[in-house]
Parts: sequence; C-alpha cells; structure tokens
Amino acid sequence: MLDKYTRVYTTRILTPIARAFTKARISPDVVTIVGTAGVTVGALAFYPRGEFLVGTLVITAFVFADNIDGIMARLSGRKSNWGAFLDSVLDRVGDAAIFAGLALWFAGDGDNTRMTALLMACLALGAVVSYARARAESLGYTASGGIAERADRLVAVLVTTGLVGLFGLSIVVLEVVLWLLMAASAWTVFQRVRHVHQQAVQA
Repeated sequence: MLDKYTRVYTTRILTPIARAFTKARISPDVVTIVGTAGVTVGALAFYPRGEFLVGTLVITAFVFADNIDGIMARLSGRKSNWGAFLDSVLDRVGDAAIFAGLALWFAGDGDNTRMTALLMACLALGAVVSYARARAESLGYTASGGIAERADRLVAVLVTTGLVGLFGLSIVVLEVVLWLLMAASAWTVFQRVRHVHQQAVQA
C-alpha cells in the first residue's frame, strides 16, 4: 500500500544515484546482491545483540538498493525476467534476515518467547503474502495489492525497531506493532486468495 504512494518520490530521489551507477557500468544485479548482503549482515550482526538502532540504520541504507537496481535497469534498458526473478528471490532473503535477527535476540538475551513467536509468525505470513502473488501470476492470475505489502511490512518493523533503539521505547510498542502486522499480513493473504478465486470463477 505504501509503495503505491511513495514510489514516485523515492524514484525522484534515487534516480541521480542510479544514473551515476549506470555511468560507472555497475550492473543492476550487482546492486541487488550487494543490497541484500548489506541488509542480511546488518540484521544478523546487530539485531541478535540487541543493537536495534545501528542494525536499523545499516539495513535502511541497503534497503534503498531495492529501488536503485530497478531504476538502473530502466535507465540502461536492461530490464529482464532474470533481473526481476533475482530481485524477488533476494527480497525474501533480506526479509527473512530482518525478522530472524530480531527473533534471535528475543529467543536469547531478550528472553521473550511471545515476541519470538510473533516475529516468526510475521515472517511466515509475509512469505505467504509473497508466495500467493507469485503462484497466482504463474497461473495467469493477478494477486497484487493488499494492506500489508512488502514495503508496508518493512517500514512498520524497521521504524518501530529503530525508535525502540533510539529512544529506549518499551518493547511493548514493538509487540503491538507486530500484532497489528501479523493481523494485516493474514488479511492480505485472505484478500489475495479471494481475488484469485474471483478470477478463477469468472474464467
């Protein structure tokens, strides 16, 4: 949902960077891989140690690569099915690292089984949201949209985690956001399943 309203602005901001990378003959695939590597390292190196602010800043810096590689592909005329596939697969890797990194903290020194379970539920439901779309499109249907797309989930968890790290907010704040995120993700799965069912019935 957020992606629909913010894409124009992020594209405008990131286009000069994408143009510079393109002129330097850097491949969009390289940006995709480096971005995912940065997100993964940031999440798994800092979150399990409870370093929420540093981890969030590192992750956020590399998350923008997800937008830059697409802009580069358009500027260079190198958009391809391979690039789209690589980007989609590595997005899942980055998402998993973020939620897993937080879950490792709460399963260890954070000592909160409920938070661990919530994070794993959000991770699983987020994966189902993405899978529902991918599977639908492989069958010739559409299943995009919903109230908890990838951008929505990332903004929710990263902003809240960063604020907890920066201001020392209570973990309860993060827990509330995770409950809402879990519910929103489950509803998004339902929305996509219903949308595909409507298309199948009308076919």
